[in-house]
Amino acid sequence: MTGDNHTIVTKFILVGLTDRLELQVPLFVTFFLIYLITLMGNIGMILVIQIDPQLHTPMYFFLSNLSFLDVCYSSTIAPNMLANFLVESKAISYSGCIMQYGFFVVFVTTEIFLLAVMAYDRYVAICNPLLYMVTMTKRVCITLVVGSYFSGLINSLINTSSLQRLSFCDSNVINNFYCDLTSLLKLSCSDVSVNERLLFTCGSLFEMSTFLIIIISYILIVIAVLRIRSVQGRHKAFATCSSHLTAVTIFHGTIFFMYLRPSTSYSLDTDQIASVFYTIVIPMLNPLIYSLRNRDVKCAVKKLLSRKTIIIQ
Repeated sequence: MTGDNHTIVTKFILVGLTDRLELQVPLFVTFFLIYLITLMGNIGMILVIQIDPQLHTPMYFFLSNLSFLDVCYSSTIAPNMLANFLVESKAISYSGCIMQYGFFVVFVTTEIFLLAVMAYDRYVAICNPLLYMVTMTKRVCITLVVGSYFSGLINSLINTSSLQRLSFCDSNVINNFYCDLTSLLKLSCSDVSVNERLLFTCGSLFEMSTFLIIIISYILIVIAVLRIRSVQGRHKAFATCSSHLTAVTIFHGTIFFMYLRPSTSYSLDTDQIASVFYTIVIPMLNPLIYSLRNRDVKCAVKKLLSRKTIIIQ
């Protein structure tokens, strides 16, 4: 179909990480193992939290939702990426590309809000421990999680609906391994100024508002902890935040690196490495962070393993 001497794009070609044939299989094996660890780690975390009654608290309710999000947004990218390592045609349909981007935005934006919710949860637990269970009721927790998903859905609908209004002519080659918005805007033959303003406005609003909640929560937590007289009490209070703080630092640090760098420092190789870390590696790291640095989770896993051992014997 043609018009105005342009060919209307009906599919996109994902260039991927490299075009070197000898690297396709090693990369497939590497990322398949990463994806497998991601699925096992996050699904395992959800099951451990569901099975162990001692983990039926607001903190672990939020953590199980974080694991679910990591499975979802990793699965939005990884399967197609793995398939492209093994096939010659790395094409994805126009509708498939829009859907991949839309779902990715839903899950990533939801995770941004959920990390802020988890920071607020830690603030209430440390600064108002006696009122914690009264404040963080089941209804409040569900409302906060639903609100996070709703924010992700709104952000996705805004950006995907504006993206669908664009025309794509002639060039259909995306210099990435997934359908990201910046690459799609570069390919469009329409005026993308509205899309760029929406991306900047929504991105800045959601990222900075949630990051501000996290910063304020941790400032108040530090003030409260410093008032604790015993060293053991301070250590225990900080220990309950260490896993979340590590996850937040990695997640938001990567976002700031990707989108707040000076334009002169942008390069295709650097962007692809950051994209791999952001979309594939972080979902694998979160369950490792929360299992290795969390005593309650480690104890729950040991109990489950001991039960299996007894049953087998």
